Amino acid sequence: MEQNLDQKNVAGGAISTPAKTVRANQVPWKERIAYAMSDFGCNTVFQILGTYFLVFCTDTLGVAAAATAGLFALTAIIDSVDGIFWGQLIDRTHTKWGKSRPYWLWFTIPFAIFCVMAFSAPSFIMGSETAKIVWIYIAYIGAKVLYSAINIPVTSILPALTSNPKERVTLSTIRQFFGNFGSALFLPLTLPAVIFFGGLMGDGASGSKSASGWTIWAIILGVITIIAMFTAFFGTKERVVTRDSKRSVPMRESVKAIKGNYPWFIIIFINFVFWGAFAIRSSALPYYFKYNLGQEALGSLTLLGTTLQLATTALVPFFVGKIGKRNTMMIGMIGTIVSQLLLFFSEQMGGNVSVILTAVVFFYLSQGLIGALIAVMLSDAVDFGEWKNGIRAEGFVTSFSSFSAKLGMGLGSMLLSAVLAMGHYIESTGANATSQPDTALNAISLGFIWIPLIGYILSAIALYFNNLDKFEDQMASELDEKHARELSE
Repeated sequence: MEQNLDQKNVAGGAISTPAKTVRANQVPWKERIAYAMSDFGCNTVFQILGTYFLVFCTDTLGVAAAATAGLFALTAIIDSVDGIFWGQLIDRTHTKWGKSRPYWLWFTIPFAIFCVMAFSAPSFIMGSETAKIVWIYIAYIGAKVLYSAINIPVTSILPALTSNPKERVTLSTIRQFFGNFGSALFLPLTLPAVIFFGGLMGDGASGSKSASGWTIWAIILGVITIIAMFTAFFGTKERVVTRDSKRSVPMRESVKAIKGNYPWFIIIFINFVFWGAFAIRSSALPYYFKYNLGQEALGSLTLLGTTLQLATTALVPFFVGKIGKRNTMMIGMIGTIVSQLLLFFSEQMGGNVSVILTAVVFFYLSQGLIGALIAVMLSDAVDFGEWKNGIRAEGFVTSFSSFSAKLGMGLGSMLLSAVLAMGHYIESTGANATSQPDTALNAISLGFIWIPLIGYILSAIALYFNNLDKFEDQMASELDEKHARELSE
């Protein structure tokens, strides 16, 4: 029986139809792990790119911070287009493997190659500032565009793996756990690995400034990424088949899926602001510990805090079952705000290490409650678009996840580069470049503490208005009936 969905007071949560039982649609554990490997693969090398690329450019290549600001600005513009482009391609893809899975097979190896390029310093570019800039532009933009090609399917495939809201939380939690594990494993190892391989190659650079050390480490991570993404490709199955998933959905119809889709607008805004703040904080972290605190090794050590995300990520299904998705994520948002305030207090105490470590604990524990649920809420937005407007466009709707996150991260990195340039940050590849003027130290503090704090506060405010938890069971049940009816016609 068709219903006039526009007459439902979904914004206020008032539903006239009683909720129905949602079918189990359980995903086998082997497939859950395979799906989780997709996020492990994406995070393995891309987190290194997000955290250390700016440091590599300024301290290893000796590129001016102002030049990298232009790169991040251009990348942000490109990211505003390529995510939608990949989303439309997914909605128009029909293969024996499904709509989303093939992109892991087609684009993982090119993505890994460009990531290695981003941490390489071939001899033919080292004598020219222009050549360096051209090189990093090609490598970084290529890596970011191809990241969309393999990362958007990680989210767009979720609604096709299961229609059960609880199973989606489980899948996304396991996926986020593996993604966090990749970060927890490889981020802290990065600087020691670069120093080790640089010393092994004997390229003459000191410590973390070794170009060959960075390249070898990037190659290792690239190979791991390829193995993980291919595991995800061969180990998953797109089992939720609908009328729209069996045809090419034109752009004019895809747009209808976001008409009045307020849960989608909220989560896209959060994705933009939250990951923008995260990018600024991550990129500023090496500078902050190296120059503001004079403890570069401690900065690398704090990245071990990513292991704390594993604990809270594993608890996401429990918290969601007790207090719902929105409230679980809100706890995480509040935790990130507290962590930034603790960093400010540590500065007032002269860089108190105990307070800094407490802030790190708060930050990573809170992150674990957020990341897994963003993907779930996007999947819910796909369902909401179909439930309200009759159009299911997984690729288009979820592509804005990559678009908004990458746009936020690109603008965040651009903002940090601009702030460093205005603070007269000194770029140097010299071994003794360990000090900066007070203006640069203030700029680094602004990027590590205050700009991320504003982003986390805005994210929490937006999240408050998302009330989809109140009627998701009814929505899922009605869509199951609709899909079964369509496939029987």
